[in-house]
Amino acid sequence: MQASLNNRISKLLLILASCGLAGSAYLLSTGSLDIGKPILLLSLAITGLGAYLHPSLRGYLYTLMILASAMLALLYPQPFVSYQGYPLSQLIIPLLQFVMFGMGSSMTVSDFSGIVNNPKGVFIGIGCQLTIMPFTGVLIALWSGLPTEIAAGIILVGCSPSGVASNVISYLAKANLALSITITAISTLLAPLTTPLLMRWLAGSYIEIDLLEMMWTILKLVIFPIAAGLLFNSLLQNRAKWLQRLMPTASTVVIAIVIILITASGRDNLLDIGVLLLAIVLVHNLLGYNLGYWAAKLFGLDERDCRTIALEVGMQNGGMAGGLAKEMGKLATVGLAPAVFSVLQNITGSILASVWQKKQPNAKD
Repeated sequence: MQASLNNRISKLLLILASCGLAGSAYLLSTGSLDIGKPILLLSLAITGLGAYLHPSLRGYLYTLMILASAMLALLYPQPFVSYQGYPLSQLIIPLLQFVMFGMGSSMTVSDFSGIVNNPKGVFIGIGCQLTIMPFTGVLIALWSGLPTEIAAGIILVGCSPSGVASNVISYLAKANLALSITITAISTLLAPLTTPLLMRWLAGSYIEIDLLEMMWTILKLVIFPIAAGLLFNSLLQNRAKWLQRLMPTASTVVIAIVIILITASGRDNLLDIGVLLLAIVLVHNLLGYNLGYWAAKLFGLDERDCRTIALEVGMQNGGMAGGLAKEMGKLATVGLAPAVFSVLQNITGSILASVWQKKQPNAKD
């Protein structure tokens, strides 16, 4: 009875949200910004509530939250740029460290057992991760004609490890979750070495890369918090399950806040080249999925592993890339592509997961 009621309410909310989105689009196109902007945000919030109440749409809630966060920063950037003279971009690094701590606290040493259980899948996944996105990023940056520092942000996304969101999408897509977690963990632990070296090699002509400084930034941004989370989890030994249940939700909210801060910081540049950058980042993301999937097929992996590697390659740690851009003092330029990529990959990943959900993977495929 309750499920049926929730479905009816969900449909009503989604119809209302659709009307609101259409109305806000009309108002914004006619220049009625004062009315159109709040209606757009309210419509996105209603869409999220409608998705939450509908079982088959609940998996899109995270995507809608990320989209709404980016839209909020685009429409009302000033409150997220500074507060009483304090630049709010200074919060990005500690917020990302919290997310990485949350990632570590949800992991155990057994998460790395995939190296033993499925070494072929792990090595192919890491190999694809370290080649496909960096080199396609360089080609896209060369072709794009974008300003130098913004183009460097595309390469930075490609040189980053896979993101935590890939694990969630792998689960929804009926991929190999254990393999996904292992590839994410290993690519993240390799990042202090691989990301600076790749950036120095591939983006050195775009921006100055301080190799040691970038290594140190990734260590304090990613590795130290993850190690602290692993230690925390090991010491507690499941005695604080309430915290472990809370961390994924808290991390989701914090990622949304980080996207707001990065988007608000680079809003003017984003509005100038928004459509072009959106298209370029989308191409990069889709190439990652497709080349990752077919490379895995070429090496003879089964369907579940192919899906996993497609998602691990196509979904990057945009938050880490944005944090690096912040530490380089180029958040409003280099940080733009990571912010756009973080939003887009959740939309495309959710769509891909919904397609794959309907097709049971066959180990012999």
